[in-house]
Amino acid sequence: MASSRHKTNGRSPLVNQQRQITSFFTKSASPSPSPSPSPTLSKKLNPNPNPSPTPLTPSPLNPKPKPLLLIGASASPPSLYGQEIVGRRIKVYWPLDNAWYEGSVKSFDALTSKHLVRYDDDEEESLDLSKEKIELLQDSSSKKLKRLRRGVPEVRKMVIDDDHDDHVGVEEESRQGGEEDANDDAADDDSDDEDWGNNAALEGAGDGDEDTDLEEEHEGAKGKPSGNVESRKRKLSATVKQEYAKKSKSGVEVGKGAFKLSTFEPTSNLEIKKTSNGADNAVTVEASERFAAREAQKLRFLKEDRRDAKRRRPTDENYDSRTLYLPPDFLKSLSYGQKQWWEFKSKHMDKVLFFKMGKFYELFEMDAHVGVKELDLQYMKGDQPHCGFPEKNFSMHVEKLARKGYRVLVVEQTETPEQLELRRKEKGSKDKVVRREICAVVTKGTLTDGELLSANPEAAYLMALTEHQGNNPNEISEHMYGVCIVDVATSRVILGQFKDDLECSALCCILSEIRPVEIVKPAKLLSAETERVLQKHTRNPLVNELVPTVEFWDADKTVDQLKRIYGNTNDVSIEDCELDCLPDVLRELLKRADDSKSALSALGGALYYLKQAFLDERLLRFAQFELLPCSGFCDFGSKPYMVLDAAALENLEIFENSRNGDSSGTLYAQLNQCVTAFGKRLLKTWLARPLCHVESIKQRQDAVAGLKGVNLPSALEFRKALSKLPDMERLLARIFSSCEASGRNANKVVLYEDASKKQLQEFISALRGCEQMAQACSSLGVILNHVKSKQLHHLLTLGKGLPDICMDLNHFKDAFDWVEANNSGRIIPHEGADTEYDSACKAVKEIESSLSKHLKEQRKLLADASITYVNIGKDAYLLEVPENLSRNIPRDYELRSSRKGFFRYWTPNIKMFLRELSQAESEKESLLKSTLQRLIGRFCEHHTKWKQLVSATAELDVMISLAIAGDYYEGPTCRPSFIGTLCTKEAPYLNAKSLGHPVLRSDTLGKSAFVPNDITIGGSDHASFILLTGPNMGGKSTLLRQVCLTVILAQVGADVPAESFDLSPVDRIFVRMGAKDNIMAGQSTFLTELSETATMLSSATRNSLVALDELGRGTATSDGQAIAESVLEHLVRKVQCRGLFSTHYHRLAVDYLKDPKVSLCHMACQVGGGIAGLDEVTFLYRLTPGACPNSYGVNVARIAGLPTSVLQKAAAKSKEFEATYGKCRKVSTEANSPNKNWVDEIAVIVQKLNNAATNMSCQETICVGSLSELQDKARELMQRC
Repeated sequence: MASSRHKTNGRSPLVNQQRQITSFFTKSASPSPSPSPSPTLSKKLNPNPNPSPTPLTPSPLNPKPKPLLLIGASASPPSLYGQEIVGRRIKVYWPLDNAWYEGSVKSFDALTSKHLVRYDDDEEESLDLSKEKIELLQDSSSKKLKRLRRGVPEVRKMVIDDDHDDHVGVEEESRQGGEEDANDDAADDDSDDEDWGNNAALEGAGDGDEDTDLEEEHEGAKGKPSGNVESRKRKLSATVKQEYAKKSKSGVEVGKGAFKLSTFEPTSNLEIKKTSNGADNAVTVEASERFAAREAQKLRFLKEDRRDAKRRRPTDENYDSRTLYLPPDFLKSLSYGQKQWWEFKSKHMDKVLFFKMGKFYELFEMDAHVGVKELDLQYMKGDQPHCGFPEKNFSMHVEKLARKGYRVLVVEQTETPEQLELRRKEKGSKDKVVRREICAVVTKGTLTDGELLSANPEAAYLMALTEHQGNNPNEISEHMYGVCIVDVATSRVILGQFKDDLECSALCCILSEIRPVEIVKPAKLLSAETERVLQKHTRNPLVNELVPTVEFWDADKTVDQLKRIYGNTNDVSIEDCELDCLPDVLRELLKRADDSKSALSALGGALYYLKQAFLDERLLRFAQFELLPCSGFCDFGSKPYMVLDAAALENLEIFENSRNGDSSGTLYAQLNQCVTAFGKRLLKTWLARPLCHVESIKQRQDAVAGLKGVNLPSALEFRKALSKLPDMERLLARIFSSCEASGRNANKVVLYEDASKKQLQEFISALRGCEQMAQACSSLGVILNHVKSKQLHHLLTLGKGLPDICMDLNHFKDAFDWVEANNSGRIIPHEGADTEYDSACKAVKEIESSLSKHLKEQRKLLADASITYVNIGKDAYLLEVPENLSRNIPRDYELRSSRKGFFRYWTPNIKMFLRELSQAESEKESLLKSTLQRLIGRFCEHHTKWKQLVSATAELDVMISLAIAGDYYEGPTCRPSFIGTLCTKEAPYLNAKSLGHPVLRSDTLGKSAFVPNDITIGGSDHASFILLTGPNMGGKSTLLRQVCLTVILAQVGADVPAESFDLSPVDRIFVRMGAKDNIMAGQSTFLTELSETATMLSSATRNSLVALDELGRGTATSDGQAIAESVLEHLVRKVQCRGLFSTHYHRLAVDYLKDPKVSLCHMACQVGGGIAGLDEVTFLYRLTPGACPNSYGVNVARIAGLPTSVLQKAAAKSKEFEATYGKCRKVSTEANSPNKNWVDEIAVIVQKLNNAATNMSCQETICVGSLSELQDKARELMQRC
C-alpha cells in the first residue's frame, strides 16, 4: 500500500490522539513546546515496552494468536480482487494509525479495479485491495461496533469473544505503541504555543472527536470539513479526525487510547440480567470510587469549601448557587484548555455544558455524570469524569436533557485553527486554544426543534410571573399579577395584567389551562399564597428565579429593550412617535402607562431569560402577541368567554384525566379529530375558552353545520390533503427566526454537519406546506360557495380570511427548482430570480466573452485559425500556438507549457482577464452560498400572510373536527338552541331531552349501554336547583359531569348528544366534586373542598352553572349537613343561579320538599332481598322526580367484597341509626316550631367564624370568649334541629 496516501504533512494522521485529548485537560509538565514524556508516564501509557508493535503482536489476554488471512501483504488469490469479494466484510489496516478498521465491500469498478468499502461509521472510500493489507472477516454477522451505543444501557457489557481474542491485546498494544510513535512525531513539531502536557489521561468521552485546537491548529487544517470522503478519513489531523468511532474487530477503540467496553445486543433475558448486574455495575462502582477520591483530594472547593463567584458561603442569604469561586492555586494548575472549560462552568453551575471539541461535544467533571446517567454515554478511562457524543446527535441529546429538567449550555467553537494562527500573527494574541463562545441555553421552555417536539403537538409554555404587593405587603388585599406566557416553538407571546381574589382564582385558571413547563419569577417577591398556587396547579415545571430589576426587568427597562429590538432609539422617554415600530398589542400596553406596568415587567423577565438563550430578538421579530382573556385591564369574568377555573378543568377532566394525567377519556380527546398539529392546539384553546356571546356561538354553529351532510365528503378531502402536513406553525417560526443567523446558527460557529442543507429542506417543506394549504382552502371554498355560513365564507374568501399568496408562491417556484434543491442541498437560482446573482453571472459571462474575443484577435494577429484555448491542470485559457509560429510570438507573452508541435502562452490580456474572472467567480460562488438567506429574507417579508394562512387552515381543521366528532356519540345528536343572552333579565334556563354523555363513546360502550336522561333547570316555571339523592354508585356524579360537559360543548359551537338541548348562555361553571387534599399547601381534604366552595359563593352570578357533589362529607355529619344546607340556601336565595346539588344528607330533601326553587330528584334503583338477608340494589341510572330514602351504602360494601359478618353487623347498625335519626327528627320538628329560621342563624354563625379566621390571619386579637359563645350557639342550634 502506498504510504504517501496515509500521510498528512509527513506525519501520522493521528498525531497522538490520546496525548492531545488528555493534554487539553492536563497541565504541561514543562514549558517546553514538545516535552518528552516522563518515564513514569511512558510506562503508564505503554505497559508493553515493545516500541513498534505489529497487528500480530500477542496480547496478554491471548498469548496464542490465531493466524490471519491477509490480502495485499501476502500472497492472495487474484479472484479476491474482483467481483467475488463484493458483499464480504473486511478489515483494512492503516499503518500510520496502527489500526484495523472494519467495513463491508459494497461494489467493484472493473475500469479502475477499485472496490467501494463502506466502514462501520458509514464513511466510504474506493480502494485497490491488491495494494492494501486487509483481512477477511469470517463471521459476517458480527456486531458492528460504534463508538456510542446509546439505545439500551442495560445491555452494555465487556466481551472477549473467542473469535476476537487474538486481537484484543494486539489492538491495545498497537494503540499504545502508536501513542509513543506519535509522541516522537510531536517532538519534531515546531508548534510552541500549546501547553499539551503528558500527564494522566482524562476519562475519554464516548464519541468525542479531537478538539480542533488540539489537532488542527498546527497541522494546516481547514476549519470546515471538505466534501472529499477519502481526505476526511485519511487526513485525520487535517479535519479534526480523531475518530472515536473507529474500532478494531475486537471492539477496542483505536483513538484516544481509551480501552472502551464493547456494546452488543442482548441475546436473552438472562444475558441482559447478567450484564446489568455484573460488569456494568462493577465498572460504575469502580469509576465512582476513582472520581470520589479525586474530588475529595483536588476539588474541595466544590463541596465543603464551596463559595459563589463573590466568595459568599451557601449560608449567606445572597449566595448565588449559579456561580462558583475557583481558588487561584487550582487555576494555576490547569492547562489552557482546562481554564477555558472552568471559566464557562464556574459562571453556569446550574447548567450542563456541551463543550464543543472538533466534531464532538464533550462533558467533563460533574456534567459527565449527567451524561452517563441520563444519556447513556460511557466514561472514558482515567480519574477525571469525561464522556461525549458526535455533533450529529446534538439535537437528540439536548432534547433528552431538556425534557428531563436540565438546563443545557451549548459552548461552540467560533474559530478555526487557521483563524487562531492568523489572529496570533496579526494581533499578537497569546491564546493557545481556539475561541469558544456560548451559543445557546436549552431548557424545557426554550426547545424549538427535536424529534419528541415534532411528535408532540402540545405547546410547551414558558411563563414569566410578577406580583404587585402594594404599599403594605402584610395587608390582605387583592393580588395584582403581571403575566407573560411564551410558546417559543411558535413565537406566540400572551401578555396579561389582572387583579385576582384572595384565592388567586384567575391565576389558578391560567395555570391549569396552559400547564407551563418552565416558570420565570423575581426572587423573593411573590407572596406565600402565590407560591402555593404555583406549586399546586403546575406539573413539575423548571423554576428560574431572577434578581428583581437587574434580571427581572421593570417596565421602563423593558420598554427600552423593546425599542432597541424593534429598531427604535434608546431614549427612555415614551413618546407616541417612538412606538410606531412596535406591534399593536405592545403599543396598546404602553399607552396605558401605569395600568400595564406589571404586564410589561413580566415581559421584561421573559425577555431577559430568552436573551440568555439567544432567543429574544429571533423570537420577537416575528412574534404573535395576544392579550390574556382575563386581562385587558378589566374584571376577570367580563370577557366574551366562559370562565373555566382550575377546579372545573380538573374535575370535569377537560384536558387531563384523574388516572394518569394524560388526555385519554377527556373531552379534548373526544373532540380531537384534527389532522394538523396547529389545529390540535387551537382546539385546546377553544375548549379552555368557550364562547359566551350568543351571536358568536351561532356563527360557529353555522360553520360547523356547513361542513356536514352533503358537504362532509369535501371536508374529508380537505382533511386528507392536510393530513401529511408538518407542523406549519412551528416550522414557519423556525424559518422566521433563521432570517438573521444568531446563536448556534451564527456564521462564525464551526459546524461539521451540513446545517444549511437541513435549513434548505425545511424552507422547501414550508413552501410546499403553504402551497398545499392554499390549494386545499381554495378547493374547499369553491365547493362551499353556496353555504350560508358567514364565518366559512370569510375564511375561504381570498383577500379576507384567506390571504392571496399565489403571486408570492409563484415567485419562489420560479426562483429555483424545489426538487433538485431538496435533493442536492444547494440552490441554483433561475435567471431573473436573484438580481445580485444574475449580476455576478453576467460579469462572469462578460469576461468569458472578452476571452473569446481576445482569441479571435490572436488568430487574426498570428494569421492562424487553428490557435485555441486549452486548460492544463490549474492553468486555464492557455493559448496553444503551433510551433512554427513561435518566432512571431510577442516578447510579453508568458510561456506556460508545451507539447509536441505546440507551445502554450498567457498573454498580458489573458492574465488580466483571468484575475478578473477569478474575482467574478468568487463573487458568484459567495452569492450562490447566500442565496438561501436572501430567499428566506424575502419569504419573511410576507410573514403576516403565511401566519394568516396557517390560522385559517387551523380554524377549518377544528371546525371539521367538531363536525365529525358527533358521529361518535351514542344516540341522537342535535344543535343546541340558545335562549336570551347574558344581559337579559329573564331567569336562566336549561332543558335537555334524552341527554347522553359527551365523552363516553358509542364505539367503546356499545349500543344502548348508556341511559339518557331528561333534565330541566331554571326558567320561569321550574326550579333553578336540582337536589339530587340516590344510592351510592347510582350515577349522581356522572349526571353532574354530563350536564356541565354538554354546556361546554354547546358554547364551543359543537353538536351535543341529546334529542334537544335549550339553554341560556353560561358565563362560568363551578364544579366541586371528588375528595382530594393539597398537603403541599397545608390544606386537608375538607379545607380544599370548602376553599373551592368559597370561590363559588364569592364569584358565582345568576348566569353561572354550579355542580356540587356531596358537599360536607369531610367532617362530622352534623357540621357537614349544616354547611351543605347553608351553602345551598345561599346559592338558591341570593345568587339565584342554575345548579345541581348531589348529597347523601337526606335531611336536606325533607327541608326542601315544598320549596319551589329546589327540585328534588334521585337516581332510580330497584331493591330486592339478597343473600344473608342483605339488600341487593339494581341501578337504573334514570333521573326520577322525588327524593331517595336511602343511600344503600351497605350494598356497595357488599360489591366491594367485605365479609358477610361485617355486612350483617353494618346493616343492623344502619337500621338502628335510622330509627334514632327518625326519633330525633320528630322531637326536633316540635322544638323548631317557635323558631323556623334556624338555617339563617347557622349561616350567621358560619359567617362570624369566617370573619374570626380572617381577623386571626391579620394578627388581630380575638376574644376566646367570643369563639366559645359561637361554639355554644352552634351546638344549641344543632340540638334544636
